[in-house]
Amino acid sequence: MKLPSRDVMAREAGEKVSGSKIKLPRRVVEKPLRQVGKRLLMALGVLIVTVFIVYVDRAGYHDNANETVDFLDAVYYATVTLSTTGYGDIVPYSDSARLANILLVTPLRVLFLIILVGTTLEVLTERTREEFRLNRWRSALRDHTVIVGFGTKGRSAIQTLCATGLRKEQIVIVDPSTKVIEAANADGFVGVIGDATRSDVLLRAEVQRARQIVIATQRDDTAVLVTLTARQLNRGAKIVAAVREEENAPLLRQSGADAVITSASAAGRLLGLSVLSPSAGTVMEDLIQQGSGLDLVERPVTKAEAGRSVRETDDLVVSVLRGHRLLGYDDPAASPLQLTDRVITIVRAAPVTPLTTPSDD
Repeated sequence: MKLPSRDVMAREAGEKVSGSKIKLPRRVVEKPLRQVGKRLLMALGVLIVTVFIVYVDRAGYHDNANETVDFLDAVYYATVTLSTTGYGDIVPYSDSARLANILLVTPLRVLFLIILVGTTLEVLTERTREEFRLNRWRSALRDHTVIVGFGTKGRSAIQTLCATGLRKEQIVIVDPSTKVIEAANADGFVGVIGDATRSDVLLRAEVQRARQIVIATQRDDTAVLVTLTARQLNRGAKIVAAVREEENAPLLRQSGADAVITSASAAGRLLGLSVLSPSAGTVMEDLIQQGSGLDLVERPVTKAEAGRSVRETDDLVVSVLRGHRLLGYDDPAASPLQLTDRVITIVRAAPVTPLTTPSDD
């Protein structure tokens, strides 16, 4: 099997995989052109007010050229004063003019400078704010879920996890495509841009502290590399990987995956079942679609159910997980239920709102 150094999940033609970068969901901000326009209007307003102050008290100013100050001289003086140039050819000499400069013109000069350098200050503030949010996010992130690949399989996995009660703040998405991560941010998820086969990218997603990792890449060889890297960084996390070809499933398990789903074979089996019995195919599709209709749920055995038979429970039990053994509902060893068992049941679920993300093949 050929193992590429980069995943080809980047869906846009010609898109290059950039360096690793964490992108938190962004707040809605005003458009840059509108912000610049507001700053220019504010600066112009300050200039007009300064010109008005100087022109009203123009008798208190002295011009070295002709000793009189007209409207043009007032505009000139306001401009060089606000820009802190100060050539000294026009100066206030009366007490009222000097008082106006102290109480009005000087504060306007400071305000004018703040408006001019506001863009730079805003950039610095935004960087500081983003750094603070990133540090706070890292410190609070524990036992989260890492999703590698935000394609059709990845989005479906996230929808299922969210339907079971997992919060969006507990999900981190890793994908090499900038546009895909931006779409994930729009849905409220934290994203890491980069190649998930590299350990530094997974470390940015805090995979070493993750509880579960879902690998939903588009290529089987990439899934193998990601599984190997993830298992090396986190020995205790539950890793679930998807492959296209069934012959690659054993390689994924050897690489450290706890469960491997063969997407092509699973779709083929569902197609075959639907041909034999369309109703049975509909029921199976309903069961694997979490959050609507019937759902498969794994839960612990309650104290009231302990010691009872599988058929005596309130829910429809299909399997019993006892230790590392998975027992069918008709297995004699499944009954009576033990308090340490976990049961897989079929329950009625409430509908879930689907994710609004761009389509993917």
